[in-house]
Amino acid sequence: MGDGAGETLIDEHVLEFPGGYKRSVGPVVGRFLTGLRDQQLVGVRTPAGRVLVPPAEYDPETSAAVGERPEDFVPVGPEGVVTTWAWVREPRPKHPLDRPFAWALIRLDGADTGMLHALDAGTEDAVHTGMRVRPRWRAERVGHITDIECFEPA
Repeated sequence: MGDGAGETLIDEHVLEFPGGYKRSVGPVVGRFLTGLRDQQLVGVRTPAGRVLVPPAEYDPETSAAVGERPEDFVPVGPEGVVTTWAWVREPRPKHPLDRPFAWALIRLDGADTGMLHALDAGTEDAVHTGMRVRPRWRAERVGHITDIECFEPA
């Protein structure tokens, strides 16, 4: 056995919640989901002026409550920029697309944080950090993150 120096550890792991997972949403996340249903993207402004998307109930830097005033909610997007990404060559049955795609962290216009979502760019070579993208909305929306089918190149 070696000492592990210079070796690469590769491990395949599938994380699933077979029985499903349910979470109640409060007024901050609820407003975000209602916006999705209405084909609108909404962020929440922290006391320091940063815009979080998706919104959180508390400022991750100070733990201060956010979204307590109507003016804390701000429209963002709909376009944004890819800040990082990972290509999926072989989608699994529960993935959002049935063809190769990228998981991308997308900073929507007007936001200071990124939102993770699927990106349908066609090929891995078409994806790059800094590319402009826009949401592809589902025809029928219900107030869930999957109301955005995926993002696509702008």
